[in-house]
Amino acid sequence: MKKFLHFLGGTCALVMACFLAPQAVLAQVEDDGPFAEAGVTIGPSNFLGDLGGRLGKGTTFLKDNNFQLTKVSFGLHYSYYPKQWLGARIAVNFGKLEGDDKIINGKGGLEEARLNRGLDFQSNFMEAILVGEVYPTVFLEEDPNDLFHKLRPYGVIGVGVFHFNPKGIDPATGQLVELRPLHLEGQGFAEYPDRKQFSLWQPNVPLGVGVKYWLSDNVTLSLEVIHRKTFTDYIDGVSTTYIDKSLFAKYLSPAQAALAARMYDKSNNGAGGAPDYGQPGQKRGDPSQKDGYYTFGFKLGFRLSSGDGYRNSTRCPVIRF
Repeated sequence: MKKFLHFLGGTCALVMACFLAPQAVLAQVEDDGPFAEAGVTIGPSNFLGDLGGRLGKGTTFLKDNNFQLTKVSFGLHYSYYPKQWLGARIAVNFGKLEGDDKIINGKGGLEEARLNRGLDFQSNFMEAILVGEVYPTVFLEEDPNDLFHKLRPYGVIGVGVFHFNPKGIDPATGQLVELRPLHLEGQGFAEYPDRKQFSLWQPNVPLGVGVKYWLSDNVTLSLEVIHRKTFTDYIDGVSTTYIDKSLFAKYLSPAQAALAARMYDKSNNGAGGAPDYGQPGQKRGDPSQKDGYYTFGFKLGFRLSSGDGYRNSTRCPVIRF
């Protein structure tokens, strides 16, 4: 966390230096000065973590991505461009993440362990991110200020914070229940002092690439993929080993303890108690790999303001009377 805080401070200082107060909305004619943009983003989102996956050993990133659990995310953004090659964006995004062991198509390999584990989760997420955008091909353009029907690739890096709240399906009732209050892996129990209760607010580091196209001087359409590196392994509520389930009765109410016992071991088609599952110390998740998520965004932007000097253009100027 200390390393992240140092990274957060340095990146915020760099990106915030690019932000200025929004300027008054000007005419549609392009110019050589800085400009601002606002818009909306919509597209699919996917979870990358302990639950679900594909054949073989569970790994990180796209190899274990379950496309059938793709959800839709959307957001709003405001960007400021002091230079054609550099932009700074602040955005808020909303979406849903999901993972489920039961969708694994088992073929008798290492994936069978996850399939038999039978765990699942769903979580809405909300995030606020501050990122820088870099357009390297601007330096190769003859006239960077002529934007009409121009196509530019770009890279994205920044910092953010997000909120999540994992929920799972109760095998007895079919209802979604919150996982954090159940302390399923002994978070906060005296018997497991190294397992602290996780916070539902966590930092992230957005990293991605995209391509931007100017539909007109004032309207852009972008396609981008942004991966969020996180510092928590509990987006899905699963991280390490099973605990002694008798401890639930010690720390929780009778109703909560019974619910926790059902939720922490869903092997044997939800009944629990299958061999190699549910016993203290047996593997439940992989703490060596943090959870993550990514989005594909279709980003529609509208130019708000520009600088003082009008740019040269090969097209006819707008004449105002």
